[in-house]
Amino acid sequence: VQLQASGGGLVQVGGSLRLTCVISGRTFSSTTTGWFRQAPGKEREFVAAMRGSDRSTFYSRSTKGRFTISRDAAKNAVYVQMNSLKPEDTAVYYCAVGSRSLIQSSATTPAAYDFWGQGTLVTVSS
Repeated sequence: VQLQASGGGLVQVGGSLRLTCVISGRTFSSTTTGWFRQAPGKEREFVAAMRGSDRSTFYSRSTKGRFTISRDAAKNAVYVQMNSLKPEDTAVYYCAVGSRSLIQSSATTPAAYDFWGQGTLVTVSS
């Protein structure tokens, strides 16, 4: 399984970005795809996830209402649309795939994911 994340960049406060994760070697139906982020000196933090079996979505408290996770099965891609960006959203963003359909409490945990992309940097400037 390979994951390729892209779409990061520099954006001003209040701006938007859409991150893309292209996944090869795994179908969506039996997996959970998640986005995490890691700021310098901090632990990896859950951003959003989608369970492939029923397309349920999960968000962290800090991203709910501003971020939207979606997928395009035909392109084997998962996206996270990020709106109303804040300086505290600055981080390297990683996509990840878990080999099972995860419940919400597991989907927020990095250890539940088996495959990771290389990360894409998002910088929100004030």
